[in-house]
Amino acid sequence: MRKNVLADGEVYHIFTRSIADYRVFNNDSDFERMRQLIKYFKVENDVKFSDFLDLKLVQKEGLINACNIIAKDKTNLVQIIAYCFMPTHIHLVIKQLEENGISKYMKDILISYTRYFNTLRKRKGPLWESRFKSVLVESDDQLQHLIRYIHLNATTAHLVNKPEDWRFSSYKEYLSEITDAAVICQFNNILEIKPSLYRKFVNDQISYQRELAKIKKLIME
Repeated sequence: MRKNVLADGEVYHIFTRSIADYRVFNNDSDFERMRQLIKYFKVENDVKFSDFLDLKLVQKEGLINACNIIAKDKTNLVQIIAYCFMPTHIHLVIKQLEENGISKYMKDILISYTRYFNTLRKRKGPLWESRFKSVLVESDDQLQHLIRYIHLNATTAHLVNKPEDWRFSSYKEYLSEITDAAVICQFNNILEIKPSLYRKFVNDQISYQRELAKIKKLIME
């Protein structure tokens, strides 16, 4: 049982890392699978994701639309505010809507991804470090800086030069560069985001965040 119970109506930064920094996302298909999972399991679903993919509804409407259709009559466990997937870890900013919603949500997406990864690579055993970590977000200012931090993760790690070049985060949703059918996050009821100002807010921090990462690495070593 978790030491600190996660509260309904609160926003949390959720972070989970692979065991021994094992690379759990190796190609576009892996990243896309996790993106599909965070969308699918945000509502209460008892159907395995692999079985859901076989439904005629998915074949007809596409995965995101099919998720939206089945979600209409189901309970939302969480509200996804932002995300970023990195080769060895994931960041999520989510609001808990139902009791134990985040715990159930994280359990479902991590188990489902492990099953997918192990089956595809004929592997056995866990992928993720113990339980996920959670940090309560206590102010709008903290939330804005947190989301900028995770949207800059790939840039800070020098995987890309610009945050918009990393396709496995919610950054482009914040820039309104994603079609409605592909939207995963809901943040307009929490933050007022103006795309041009947000782009500047993020880009102004690129060099500083990279320098902080260097200092952190030197200290840790």
